[in-house]
Amino acid sequence: MKPYILLTPGPLTTSETVKEAMLTDWCTWDEDYNVHIVEEIRKSLVALATGHTDEYTSILLQGSGTYCVEAVIGSVIKPGDKLLILSNGAYGDRMGNIAEYHGISYDMLAFDETEQVSVSYVDDYLSHNAEITHVAVVHCETTTGVLNPLEEIAHLVKIHGKKLIVDAMSSFGGVPLDVQRLGIDFLISSANKCIQGVPGFGFIIARKSELMHCKGVSKSLSLDIYDQWEAMEKGHGKWRFTSPTHVVRAFKQAMDELADEGGVEARHNRYCENHEVLVSGMRSLGFKTLLPDAIQSPVITSFLYPNEDFDFKSFYVQLKERGFVIYPGKISQADTFRVGNIGDVYPEDFKRLIEVIRECKY
Repeated sequence: MKPYILLTPGPLTTSETVKEAMLTDWCTWDEDYNVHIVEEIRKSLVALATGHTDEYTSILLQGSGTYCVEAVIGSVIKPGDKLLILSNGAYGDRMGNIAEYHGISYDMLAFDETEQVSVSYVDDYLSHNAEITHVAVVHCETTTGVLNPLEEIAHLVKIHGKKLIVDAMSSFGGVPLDVQRLGIDFLISSANKCIQGVPGFGFIIARKSELMHCKGVSKSLSLDIYDQWEAMEKGHGKWRFTSPTHVVRAFKQAMDELADEGGVEARHNRYCENHEVLVSGMRSLGFKTLLPDAIQSPVITSFLYPNEDFDFKSFYVQLKERGFVIYPGKISQADTFRVGNIGDVYPEDFKRLIEVIRECKY
């Protein structure tokens, strides 16, 4: 059933059992679906995010991860609030675009795409801009693969008494974190990332006390996270509008498989090993990584073009013909391509990839 392995940051390669879970049709009003699938997912997501499950809740929302990012920004930032966005890539910049569309007051601290968000800059900015009420940051910026220092950023945000929004799209479920310990107020991720489901919905892990302040804030009907949460609470898993039933059932299977693997720690270890096999193999072939190892995530790895005559499209086609699909680069300052390390992929897959690349013409 696999014409090729997706080495991308989502959609990604899923297990056969996750695919098989989509072969049954479900009624959106049925208790078997809402109570035994949706509600179990919601509880499991909170338990995955923290041991302090009484302080947090989860909201599932139709659409891609960006829908959830927009839903949070549009539902959380009230008139009179001011958002600080920390950006070192396309997805941080996208939060700025969302704020522009919604007419939200915001500032952006922009950093180089090949650098982490600077903790000292954030500290200095918050020290001199008391009007900031909320801070938003991308944990793993898949533009390059850089992993931002979330623990240090979160500590600073709490010291300054601000609310914290974290886009953990490409890290949640694959990189260990605890939202309560870090003081995260809203965490956003998607079904088709490290939990290894398929595209179709995203989710928000929200501090209950902060979610209560979101009632009546959103100017969008579909992207109102408070209304979505309230409907799910009162309806015991019922979505306000038609839910992606097959995708949801596949996600339940993916959650079970994450638990069977040993949880986030075990999955993180596998992703790290995938990354190590990939990088050591690519370096043995003469390729160089874009980022220094110290700030590199295990989620996706950017490689510089090996020479001026490198034809990415030809390289891509050669790999696809041999069973692998990779990602083009996404930054302007260097010619790169990217290889995802997440999904139902294993170190032996990356060993095979290296052998295939060894045989390619580039």
